[in-house]
Amino acid sequence: MREDARDAALRVNEERLWLRHAEMAKIGAIPGNGVNRAALSREDIAARKLLLSWAVQRSFTVSIDAIGNLFVRRAGSEANAAPVMTGSHMDSQPRGGRFDGIYGVLAGLEALEAMNEAGVTTRRPIEVVAWTNEEGGRFAPCTMGSMVFTGARPLADVLDVTDNEGIKLRDALAETLAATPLATKREFNSPVAGYIEAHIEQGPLLENAGKTVGVVTGIQGLRWFNIEVSGKTDHAGTTPLALRKDAMRDAVAIINALTELTDDPADVTRFTVGRMLVTPNSPNSVASHVLFSVDVRHPDPQTIKRLGEAVEPLARKAAKHCDVKVTPTLRDDPCVFDADVTNAVEAAAKGLELTHMRLSSGASHDAMYMARVCPTGMIFVPCEKGVSHNEAENATSADLAAGARVLTAALVELANR
Repeated sequence: MREDARDAALRVNEERLWLRHAEMAKIGAIPGNGVNRAALSREDIAARKLLLSWAVQRSFTVSIDAIGNLFVRRAGSEANAAPVMTGSHMDSQPRGGRFDGIYGVLAGLEALEAMNEAGVTTRRPIEVVAWTNEEGGRFAPCTMGSMVFTGARPLADVLDVTDNEGIKLRDALAETLAATPLATKREFNSPVAGYIEAHIEQGPLLENAGKTVGVVTGIQGLRWFNIEVSGKTDHAGTTPLALRKDAMRDAVAIINALTELTDDPADVTRFTVGRMLVTPNSPNSVASHVLFSVDVRHPDPQTIKRLGEAVEPLARKAAKHCDVKVTPTLRDDPCVFDADVTNAVEAAAKGLELTHMRLSSGASHDAMYMARVCPTGMIFVPCEKGVSHNEAENATSADLAAGARVLTAALVELANR
C-alpha cells in the first residue's frame, strides 16, 4: 500500500462519520429509527443542503447536472485529468433505514476530509457524487441518476414519469435544481477515470462469515415491469362471479403464475411484487383496474433473459377475464466489476489488516451503470442480520469507519495512477 494512502486512511474519523449519519437520519425520520426521504422531495433537498454545507466548509467545489446528480470535488495536481469518483444516493425507501445509500455519500466525503487532514495530494481530482433517485420508490425506474448520466437512457424519457400523487418528475426536479443555485452546471457523461461505491451489504453474508469488508465482484441482472389489469367495477354483493371482470382476481392469478415461474429450489432467483394500486379501492366494489410492479433478478445472463421474456406471455395467459398491459420499465444485465479496481479494494483491506471476503451484490446499485463507462468496483460493510429497506436497518460505527478507510486508501491509489 502507498504510504500516502495509508496515512489518509488512518485519518478517517469514526466519530465524525457516525455523527453525520445521525444528522442525516433526522431528515425524513420516521418511527423505529427509520427514514423516509423520497427522491426530489423536500427531505431530499434538505439532505442535499446539509451535504453541501459540509463540503463548503472544506472549500470543495460543487456541481450539478440536469437530473440533479450532485458532485463534490477535491482538486488534483492535474486539474484537467479525469476524476476518480465515489458516492451513492441520498434518497430512501418509504420505510427505509439510516444507512442504505447515504453511507456511500458520507464515506466518500469522509475520505476527502481524511486526505485533507493527512496532507495528501492526488494526481487526479476525486469526486463524491450523490446520485438522484437510486431507489425508484417515488419515480420509477430505480438508478435513474446514474442511468441518465452515463447515457444509458436520455433525460427526456423520464421527465414525464409521475409518482403516486400524479406529480411529474420534471416538476420535482425543477424544484430540486432551484434549491442548489450555487452549484455549477455539469454535463452528462463527462470523463471518469474510475468509480468505487461503498454500501452496506443489505444481506447477511459478511456478518455470518465474521468479515468486516466485502470486496464486491459484480451485480446480478434484473428485469422490472409494470402490469396493468383492466376490468369493470361492479357491486361486490350483487354481481355473480361468472359475470365479473374482476381486475384483482386476474392480478392475483398473474402473480401466482409468476411465482411458479420463478420457483427456484436453490433460492438464487428473486421475484418481488412490491407495489400495487387498486381502483376504486373500495371493500364492497369489484376492482376495475390494478397496476402492480414485477421485479425479477438472477446473476446468470441466460436465466434472467429467459425469465424476463416469459413475463408478458404468462401474464396474458393467466388473466381469464380482463385486459392486460405489460410495460417493461427496467432491464439490467448482470455486471462484472473491473479486476484492477476490485484488486485495489482488496489490497487496501489487506494493507489495513481488515478481515474481508469477495462476494457479489444481489441488489442493484448505481455502480452497475458506471461500470459501462469506466473501471468500477464496490465495497460492502456488514449490516445487522442483513436487514435493509426497513426501519430496523443497522450498522456499527466501527464497520462504517473500516469501510471508509478501505475506500480512502483505494481512492488515493487509483487517483495517482
